[in-house]
Amino acid sequence: MLEAIFWSGGSARHALADGLQFSRSKTNALAAGLLEQGLLDEVGLQLSTGGRRPETLRVHAQVGVLFGVDIGATSLDIAILRPDLSVVARHSQPADVQAGPGPIMARLRALMPAMLADNGISPEEVLAVGIGVPGPVNFAVGQLVNPPLMPGWDSFSIRDDMREVTPAPVFVDNDVNLMGLGVLWRLHRQIQDFLVIKIGTGIGCGIVCHGELYRGATGSAGDIGHIGVDLAGPLCRCGNRGCVEAMAAAPAIVEMAQEAALSGTSPWLAERLKVKGRLEAVDVGEASRAGDAAADAIVRRSGQLIGQVLAALVNFYNPSHVFIGGGVSAIGPMFLAAIRQSVNQRSLALSTRHLEITYAPLGHEAGLIGAGVLAMREALRNGSIAA
Repeated sequence: MLEAIFWSGGSARHALADGLQFSRSKTNALAAGLLEQGLLDEVGLQLSTGGRRPETLRVHAQVGVLFGVDIGATSLDIAILRPDLSVVARHSQPADVQAGPGPIMARLRALMPAMLADNGISPEEVLAVGIGVPGPVNFAVGQLVNPPLMPGWDSFSIRDDMREVTPAPVFVDNDVNLMGLGVLWRLHRQIQDFLVIKIGTGIGCGIVCHGELYRGATGSAGDIGHIGVDLAGPLCRCGNRGCVEAMAAAPAIVEMAQEAALSGTSPWLAERLKVKGRLEAVDVGEASRAGDAAADAIVRRSGQLIGQVLAALVNFYNPSHVFIGGGVSAIGPMFLAAIRQSVNQRSLALSTRHLEITYAPLGHEAGLIGAGVLAMREALRNGSIAA
C-alpha cells in the first residue's frame, strides 16, 4: 500500500482499494494501521463524487529522507529529498568522470555528511541513496561494467565504496534508467509502455514496459548509443565505427560546428567561436534558430540519425510515447522535428499511428528525481521504512 501511495503522489482510500483490488474494509484497516504507526499522513480533501469528500493519504514526510545523486559526464548533482521527492537541499558542481572514481567519490564522502549537518538531519534518518551514472551497471551489485564514457570505472563498485559514507542502503543504476523511473513517477504510472532517450555526451535509452523499468538480462538494455548507423563512420569510444553516439551526440555536434566555423560556412558560429574561444551544442541550436544554414544542417543531421535508430526501436517495441531528454534536446524545436520526421519515415504505420514523441517531463531534473524514485522504491521494497 505504501508503494502504491508513493507512485500515485497521494491517493484516497477508495482509489487505493480499486487500484490494489482490495476490499474497502481491508484498505481502511491497513490505512488506519499505517496512520497509527506514523508512516502515512492525511493531507487535504479530494473532490467528492457524491457524499463525504475523501481525504488524501501520502507517505509521511517524517519517515526519513532520501539522497538522490546524478553523476553526469561533466557534472555532479546531489539532493536531499523528502518521501514525496520535494527537495530539502541541493548541491551541483562541475565534474569529470573521465578522471576516474577517486575525485568524485571523495566529493561525495565530503558533501553528503555536510549537507545533512547543514540541514539538521542525522545520518540515521536517511532511508536510502539512489545514484545514476552514465554507463552500464550491474544493478544487483552496484558495479559499473566497461563504461565507454568512464575509463577507470570498470568493475568499480560505487555501492561498496559508499558504505563508509552512509549506513543507508545504496542503489546504483544507469542514468537513463533513472530518467525512466522519474518520468514513470511524474506520470503516476498512467503511461505503461514508453522509451526515454537521453542525448548528451552520450546517447542512451530507458525502457519502461508494462509499468516496470526493463534492464535486460545483465543490465545493459537501452545502450542504443552504440548502434551503428555508418560502418565507415568515425571511431567511437567503444572501439567500433559509425555508432550513432559518435555521429550525433554533443561531442559530434560540437566537432561539426567547429568545422563549419573554421571553414567559413557558418559566419554565426565563427563569430561565437571568436568571442567564446570554444563552441557548445547549445550554440549550434542558437545559430540554427537565428537562420544559420550550416547550423541548421547540423541540427537536422543529428536529429535524423537519432531518429533512424529510434525508428528501429519503435518498430521493435511499439511504445505509446518516446520522451526526449538530455542537454542536446535543448538545442531547439528543429532537432525534435528532425527526430519525428525520421521516425515517421522509417517506422511501420501501425507502430506510429498513435505514437507521441515529445520532450521528457521534469526536464534537466529527470535524472536527479529518478535517483530519488529509485531510492524510495527500494526503501519501500526492502523494509527500510518502518515505524
